[in-house]
Amino acid sequence: MMDKKDLSLRELLKFRNGWLAWLIFAVSVAATLILWQVSIRLVDDRTEARFRSQSLQLKTAIEERLLNYEQVLAGSAGLFSVAGEVSRDEWRQYVDKVDINRYYPGIQGIGFVKRIGVRQMADHIASVRAEGIHNYLVNPLGVGPYYYPIVYLEPGTDRNRRALGYDAFSDPVHRRAMEHARDEAVPTVTGKVVLVQEEVDEDQASFLMYYPVYQGGVVPEIRAERRMMLAGYVFSAFRMNNLIDGIVGLIAPFLDVRIYDEGAVNRDNLMYGSNLGSLDNDFSFAMSQTISHGGRDWLLQTRSTPAFDYLASDPRPPIVLGSGLLVSVLLFLFVLAMIRSRLMAQVTAGHYRAITEGAANVTLVMNRAGKALYASPSSYDILGFDPDKVSQLDFQQLVHGDDWPALERGFRDAVRSPGKQLPMIRARIRDAEGRWRDMEGTFTAMLSVPGVNGVVLSLRDLTQLKAAQSELHRLAFYDPLTGLANRQLFRDRLNHVVRRARRSGESAALMFLDLDGFKRINDTLGHDAGDALLKQVAQWLEGCVREEDSVARLGGDEFVVLLSRISGPDAAGKVAETILNRLCQRIRLNDHEVGVTVSIGITMVPHDSEDAGALMKYADLAMYRAKEVGRNTYQFFTPAMNIKAARRLLQQEELSTALADDRFVLHYQPKIDLSTERVIGVEAFLRWHHPEKGLVSAQQFIGLAEETGLIVRLGEVALRQACIQVQALERAGFESLKMAVNLSVRQLTDPGFLDMIRQVITETGVSPERLELEMPAELLNEDPRMLRELLVSLNDLGVCLILDDFGTGACSLVALQQLPLDVIKIDHGFIRDIPYNVSATDVASAVIALARKLHLTVVAEGVETPQQLHFLKSAGCAQCQGNLFSYPLDEDALIGFLIRQYERPLMS
Repeated sequence: MMDKKDLSLRELLKFRNGWLAWLIFAVSVAATLILWQVSIRLVDDRTEARFRSQSLQLKTAIEERLLNYEQVLAGSAGLFSVAGEVSRDEWRQYVDKVDINRYYPGIQGIGFVKRIGVRQMADHIASVRAEGIHNYLVNPLGVGPYYYPIVYLEPGTDRNRRALGYDAFSDPVHRRAMEHARDEAVPTVTGKVVLVQEEVDEDQASFLMYYPVYQGGVVPEIRAERRMMLAGYVFSAFRMNNLIDGIVGLIAPFLDVRIYDEGAVNRDNLMYGSNLGSLDNDFSFAMSQTISHGGRDWLLQTRSTPAFDYLASDPRPPIVLGSGLLVSVLLFLFVLAMIRSRLMAQVTAGHYRAITEGAANVTLVMNRAGKALYASPSSYDILGFDPDKVSQLDFQQLVHGDDWPALERGFRDAVRSPGKQLPMIRARIRDAEGRWRDMEGTFTAMLSVPGVNGVVLSLRDLTQLKAAQSELHRLAFYDPLTGLANRQLFRDRLNHVVRRARRSGESAALMFLDLDGFKRINDTLGHDAGDALLKQVAQWLEGCVREEDSVARLGGDEFVVLLSRISGPDAAGKVAETILNRLCQRIRLNDHEVGVTVSIGITMVPHDSEDAGALMKYADLAMYRAKEVGRNTYQFFTPAMNIKAARRLLQQEELSTALADDRFVLHYQPKIDLSTERVIGVEAFLRWHHPEKGLVSAQQFIGLAEETGLIVRLGEVALRQACIQVQALERAGFESLKMAVNLSVRQLTDPGFLDMIRQVITETGVSPERLELEMPAELLNEDPRMLRELLVSLNDLGVCLILDDFGTGACSLVALQQLPLDVIKIDHGFIRDIPYNVSATDVASAVIALARKLHLTVVAEGVETPQQLHFLKSAGCAQCQGNLFSYPLDEDALIGFLIRQYERPLMS
């Protein structure tokens, strides 16, 4: 209960009592605020002037810097006007004298782009390579008739050398700037680009400035003549951060600076940001200016930052505000103290507020006869009763008859023990709507306490607590997505059924269900669609069983059904057929119609086992057997399944031991180029030196390795051995042979695959161009975005990418166009039927023709007969391999085969 001082202060602050104090306070505060605003305005005006001055100076400095760089390019173009032709050494000496790193920060390099005709291309490449640029090529190679490769670029850093040969004219952004510079004979700036010599992930905008160079060194008067007389361009490449950071740091280090291309404020056009982006919505001043240079308009946007405001801040406005408020408060308290004594006598109500603070409790004050005198305001929120009418209620009628005696006894005990808080009493109280609410409370007798003078009953509502306990129970024992029993609750039910079956001998059946193809649906349509499918399946399953049976979700797409009482296996099979028929249908998810099937494994209780754990294992084994025989079916558990699982576990242990003991070797099958009839490479095949079975082929253990995850380590071993063999072949004199290594989908989708490839290449020292990675066609079923990122990264390493088993699955032509593939391999299933099966020959011919149109090399594997070889050569196949030429050979036999092949033609 609140004390008298609090009540007096509350009354004192009411306007009708302290209006004079409030009036004086309001006038004083108003005068303070006016003076404070005037001082703020004066400070803001001075700060804004400083901000505008720095913004204008920044624009001027950027324009001067660009003009200086334009003069550098003009001098570079003048070099061609004076000398006519400029050699690579002369260009290097000129750029060294310019000393761009010291005098022109921001320039990444000064280069020369030369216009080359289609007929001049071969001579041009040869001449550049003769100058020491051995790997020089013009790229990308378009359709002509002219190309504009980068011929010179200094300083000659590794990054800048990476750009040599790049045809900038093939890029629309570069092309627009180059055409404008050529036609108008003026330096021109490109839009936002990523420099070809830069890494894409450096997240720094760049641009180039082009200056045209005409034959004879004179600018033609007519635009058509300028286009004809163009000899090339001198250009400078700039990184915006390197160009602008120094200027901003010198002139406006505490301003948030943004530069946008073409005056459009969006992320794609952002050329420069001063790394203060978190301050976007926290600035006092902003200014936008346009920088026009080289035929390009940049929007220079400057904003103040808290650091700028802090440095420009002035202590006078806070002093004015603080002093004025302090004076106002002192005046207010002085007047308030004068009228306080008058209000002290008016505190006559509210004595019961101190015992009704808890909004979650209902507080009642009763006299000695048990009649309610007072109810806390919370009684309306909790029970729906008006506190002012509590004296009209019959308290006994509101309490459940079974609980009334306990309340009466607690009331009498409290009266006999004044001031003592008694133990809690549980009671059901009827609310204003007639519903029973579970509550608990305690009596405290305060009959002699002034302001109370009664017995206090404090009641706490337990309804929400019980609801929370019920929710915790649901979360602990039920699946939150489907509402089915979870693994823990299902295990309890299964144990109960097993114990009953053991006592009574009655049969029960346990079914383990797994949706077919759920991962594909989840990955293709998204997790929301997958969740919707799981909820629908849960409803279907509950509709297929009786009320006494149990359905549970163990996790993912795994469900279990427990038939608590059943006559035998035939009855269990009928329920399984009902489930298969119910679930074998199409459902619409996210505007896509997908088919749903399920594989079911069944084990009988107690016939198969009386142990719950064993029964779960047996049902799981039976489900996997249903998957193996074709899916969308059911299988009963048999002891043979357990034996097979144990054997498979033993094979897994043998495979793991063999991997630890380094018992795997590679055999190599030669790959023949049909135009030269020479071996151009080999494909590595993994073999297992088994202590009892001898040499075991990969087909007998790769499947198990993929299921257990050992394929990742096994693949690394194979790749490392293949790279070492490449080095051995080079030392033996076979420097041009390539090594093909097979990969699985599990390897390629492993998160550490790319790092493993880079590590093996680095540690073995093998040249990436000598490696060929063969990927199965089923890889195209993976996430397209992930797949493209993976293959682009591998292509950047320089390895050759081969799509294996082409024609065996859903091979998208769009994927063949968009993915950086180099070679496709026709599956040996098509080659085997050539030339006797017309369909096989037609498919092979079509694949070869399609690949040639897409500029892909075609390899045929499994060539066994001269007839197959003759057909493939006539159809235009580039490479072949198979037992017609050689079986897979070990390292020594391969060396001997290669020596003999080089002594005489292979197909003579």
